[in-house]
Amino acid sequence: MALDTILSSNYAPSEKRSALFSEFQEWLGNRFSQSLALREQHGHTLTWLENQPPEAVAFPHSAEEVARIVKRCNETRVPIIAFGAGTSLEGHLNAPFGGLALDLSHMDKVVRVNADDLDCEVEAGIKRRALNETLRDTGLFFPVDPGADASLGGMAATRASGTCAVRYGTMRENVVNVTAVLANGEIVKTGGRARKSAAGYDLTRLLVGSEGTLGIVTQLTLRLHGLPEAVISAVCPFVDLAGACSATAAAIQLGLGVARIELLDPLQIRISNAYSKLSLAESPTLFVEFHGTPASVREQTDLFDTIAAENGGGPMTSAGDAESRARLWQARHDVYWSQRSFRPGASTLVTDVCVPISNLAACVAETYADIERLGLVAPIVGHVGDGNFHVVPLIVMEDAEEVRRAKNFSERLVERAIAFDGTCTGEHGIGQGKKSYLRAEHGIGVDLMRAIKNSLDPCNILNPGKIF
Repeated sequence: MALDTILSSNYAPSEKRSALFSEFQEWLGNRFSQSLALREQHGHTLTWLENQPPEAVAFPHSAEEVARIVKRCNETRVPIIAFGAGTSLEGHLNAPFGGLALDLSHMDKVVRVNADDLDCEVEAGIKRRALNETLRDTGLFFPVDPGADASLGGMAATRASGTCAVRYGTMRENVVNVTAVLANGEIVKTGGRARKSAAGYDLTRLLVGSEGTLGIVTQLTLRLHGLPEAVISAVCPFVDLAGACSATAAAIQLGLGVARIELLDPLQIRISNAYSKLSLAESPTLFVEFHGTPASVREQTDLFDTIAAENGGGPMTSAGDAESRARLWQARHDVYWSQRSFRPGASTLVTDVCVPISNLAACVAETYADIERLGLVAPIVGHVGDGNFHVVPLIVMEDAEEVRRAKNFSERLVERAIAFDGTCTGEHGIGQGKKSYLRAEHGIGVDLMRAIKNSLDPCNILNPGKIF
């Protein structure tokens, strides 16, 4: 008997689900829906993975409402999938066993800003840009920037990263504590606001990155940072990808205070030129940004210019004014949509491997050779300051041979990254798309993860079919 069939048999039959959904409809009113269009929206994956919509969608307004819903789903054995902004790329939101999507977008308040302590408390449904708009007058900002305007709860659940991670870290470093609803409906807070603690197991780090399989995050305390006095962004073309990667490694090893350093290969530059109305040379290119005082950012820019020249890069073009910087980084953030417009009708197979910075140049070079050998349309972009890069094959799903080559490429890319002491996912998570790679990376550690999952969610109602 297939595993999916065995798992499906563990959940409530249709008549019990219908009764539970009727109960939720009576309680929540127009905050509960079984509309097909809404259900499909909540199963959306943004990738080549098939949409598997839930059977219903609920919109809670508080942690207490989430707890009540989860408790009833656990008692009835109905799967439940937490939903933030819908920007995940590995099928995290799909409902392979049906069930209920719990949309937290109505829980979007900034609860408190503790400016003196450089932290804030927010509900899980608030989005990154809205938070930074609220913080603007305080002189503080939240730096984790995955590109998409994701919800903070979803970013915590997937341990999100982004363009600023090289200086400010990922969600792992910037979440102080979370409030979460466990599978049995209990509400747990994982810590206080102290900058460090040695009290027991690190429950915050356990839930950050658990992809909604261990608990549903309803509130977070986040670290904040001061807005830099001066910012300079720059664009630097290179003769080849190896030079761009080597310059990146040299800058990091030198301790240069780079806030962002992004790689775009020649194909992606062509795509971004067309989509974002840029006029960059079609060569391997680094987008870089420096934060600090006016004097320090000028010094850092000059040092990077020297490093780039030593690795076949330059001339570097600076963008010091806010409008030019915004245009440059908007083009970087629009990469996904620019790729989709470049080959209309194609699906995207988004990869996100990460390797130690010293292995980056070799890994990218072998990957580029693989793309050419397989004849794929596959631009490369990356947060290369921390060794993370994305290759995005654009696939015509009706072409079975092209699909086969793309999947073969993805498997080889993951094997290569792990062989270089890296990971199959630097920031997107496992979800459905990368389940087959987890054991190759963690070995028997996967069994420990399963044991934790079984302990906290014995009925397997929280986002089933993900990670394992």
